[in-house]
Amino acid sequence: MADNQFTSQFSNDKETGGFRGTLEYVPGKQVTLAHIIRNPRKSLCNAVGVDNPGALGVMTITPGEGSIIAADVASKAAAVNVEFVDRFTGCLMITGEVSAVEASLRSTVQSLKDILGFFPAPITHS
Repeated sequence: MADNQFTSQFSNDKETGGFRGTLEYVPGKQVTLAHIIRNPRKSLCNAVGVDNPGALGVMTITPGEGSIIAADVASKAAAVNVEFVDRFTGCLMITGEVSAVEASLRSTVQSLKDILGFFPAPITHS
């Protein structure tokens, strides 16, 4: 079974003459995004509500509760600020100097993989 699968069931609804269906998302344990924005523009920082850092790190994690663990690991791995954690969507945003954000994201992705068995995402940059 793959890490993420969609399951669907459709049946012919005789009362309405149409189809009724159920689409279900079955999440696996994975880091779906790990991205570093180096030297973000002030307008972007204002839009996401952070001071003007050297870098902005963004992660999404499935299941969403994994973002709490990721925030803990990220904050202990390097001198970064945890700006946002959402346990429902799995979003994590960190800020700091470029080298600190890079080290923190690398450590976090590796720890989630090694300790919890998450499928890792490549760390990308812009």
